Amino acid sequence: MRRAVLSDIHGNIDALEAVLADLRTSGIESVACLGDFVGYGAAPNECVSALKPLIEAGVVGNHDQASTGRLRLGGFRSDAAVAARWTDERLTPENRAWLVELPFTVVWHGIRLVHASPTEPDEWRYVLSVGEAIEELRGYDERVCLIGHSHVAGAFVESQRRVTYVREHEIAIDPDARYLVNVGSVGQPRDGDWRAAYLVVDEDRSVLQHVRVEYDVDRAARRILDAGLPSFLAERLRWGE
Repeated sequence: MRRAVLSDIHGNIDALEAVLADLRTSGIESVACLGDFVGYGAAPNECVSALKPLIEAGVVGNHDQASTGRLRLGGFRSDAAVAARWTDERLTPENRAWLVELPFTVVWHGIRLVHASPTEPDEWRYVLSVGEAIEELRGYDERVCLIGHSHVAGAFVESQRRVTYVREHEIAIDPDARYLVNVGSVGQPRDGDWRAAYLVVDEDRSVLQHVRVEYDVDRAARRILDAGLPSFLAERLRWGE
């Protein structure tokens, strides 16, 4: 069984369509999403509508909440706040209602799913260091927890009472270890690689596999500019930062 986990789509329909095309040729049998379906990008309704009938499980992200009026924008950067307000004005009633009903965390085929951090999913904390990961590993009982939020693909591995951080393309699942894995971002990677990112959970081989997919980043950038959104949101797509 091969399952795919996406995160941080951020209204980037060009990146999402490239990932979905890749899934169709990769033997993927089920899909989940870790939130931030919207925000930043210029195609929020298209992204939500594409994923609603496809995913088995989904959780809410902070941009989903901000774009539906459920999270104050005081902690957002100015360009992110502009995009959230723009999205809020354009979401269809059906897509808005669907985003509002998403849970903060869920267990999917024995894997904990959460957008930001498992200890307090609604606080929107980043997990960027081993020290932060040590605290977060205490926040769930499952062997594997998958997160997004930072847009940086990588994994914290707890083995023999020691936590390490790895960026390998493929991670073997040790039955005696525990994992806190960031699946990366489909719509706005920030790890220096502009390509769309997602994770494959290969149960037959007992591995987690980070996947990157090229897409038409120039077209995605043009959508943002044509929508009148901040130009920085278009430029950073090409940087992967």
